[in-house]
Amino acid sequence: MSFIIDKQTQEDLNLLGKFKKNSIINLFNQTHTRRGELLLERMFMTPLQDTEQINQRSSIIKYFEDIDIEFPVPNSLYSDVISYIESSSGSKLSTVLGTISKKINFFIVGDNSFEIIQKGIVSMAKMLNIVKEFIDKINLSDNPYQAQSDEIKSIFDNKLSAIIANQNFGHLSFIQTLRYDKLFRYSYRYQLGRLIEILSEIDVFIAVSKTARVKKMSYARAIPKEEHSTQIKDLFHPSLKTPVSNSVSINRNKNIIFLTGANMAGKSTFMKSYGIATYLAHMGFPVPAKDMTFSVLDGMYTSINVPDNIALGYSHFYAEVLRVKHVAEEVSKSKNMLIIFDELFKGTNVKDAFDATVSVTEAFGKWDNCAYIISTHIVEAGEVLLNNNNIQFLYLPTKLDNNRPLYTYKLEQGISSDRHGMMIINNERIVEIIQDKSETIKFDK
Repeated sequence: MSFIIDKQTQEDLNLLGKFKKNSIINLFNQTHTRRGELLLERMFMTPLQDTEQINQRSSIIKYFEDIDIEFPVPNSLYSDVISYIESSSGSKLSTVLGTISKKINFFIVGDNSFEIIQKGIVSMAKMLNIVKEFIDKINLSDNPYQAQSDEIKSIFDNKLSAIIANQNFGHLSFIQTLRYDKLFRYSYRYQLGRLIEILSEIDVFIAVSKTARVKKMSYARAIPKEEHSTQIKDLFHPSLKTPVSNSVSINRNKNIIFLTGANMAGKSTFMKSYGIATYLAHMGFPVPAKDMTFSVLDGMYTSINVPDNIALGYSHFYAEVLRVKHVAEEVSKSKNMLIIFDELFKGTNVKDAFDATVSVTEAFGKWDNCAYIISTHIVEAGEVLLNNNNIQFLYLPTKLDNNRPLYTYKLEQGISSDRHGMMIINNERIVEIIQDKSETIKFDK
């Protein structure tokens, strides 16, 4: 069973998209190879759900951060090796006959395919020598990547080690070309294919570890889902240059965070940060926090930027209703989920939004195997919910400096009392601009 997440949640959190500005995947995409990049994309599409697997991957990435090592194979050399390996026809006989045919074509019509094979052999030998030296650097005692390191070392048996160490691959005869081509593309085809897979993985781990170091991320510890607990110290948004951090915890007894605060106070950023950290933690990737411990979840849904649907005739409010309904159906299946709602029912009038926010929050809270973050501008809804013991009331305050709002972006306990909307409108002189324009029109007439 895979981690549950839908396109809406991915877009709310800006998780994917190689060409999207500030997407989370782009923060980590410092890979050197195309196969490494593709592997990174697959990891982003398939978060883990096994506690041991999550912690194992996390420890491996941390290990590569600790040893601070560069990916050893130049991209051009790696690409040459990939092209050479992928040109293999498969069987021993066809490999040999194909090489002979290319040699004949070289003499008859000047086809350079034979020279390409020779170049591939030389590239493979160079890469193998590089990897052989590299594995000694990362194969330290008691490291979490020991199994893969040992697997690479086993590929270099006595025969292969002797060949790449003692031969001059710069001047290959026709017979030598046949011999090494058969060796690399047939006899050691599986082992070298596996070596390339591991190198792609190493490429990803080194790239991710570099992001962790630059962004000052940490490594979350996964605990069994039955514990229903998440604790995050100094959480921040990884895309911000100077983020403000907040600490937060959710458990079965306090499974709802009811979040209030003015516009621009940082509610959406905080909720996105929490969702991103949760997702990365399930990938075994470093998280934007000083420390994090979390129970493994079945999935997560967010409702932050829900669009209307003109094609189906859905208003913004009806789209919100359908989104909440879908989430309710998933929660009622007893799945362990993280649910994030930003400004519930903002597409309808204040009275309906108030009633709906209170009712939906109380109903969701009864499913205490799930965790919820629900934000609203309707602070009166929070006051009605105060008697619910499973709800944490947090807000992001607004300070005033000569009638100018200042935002701390730091969570505080309680419900916001900020009502500065009209003050901001007055500061921008919107009403005066309209009135001045109206008077100008009258005067012109």
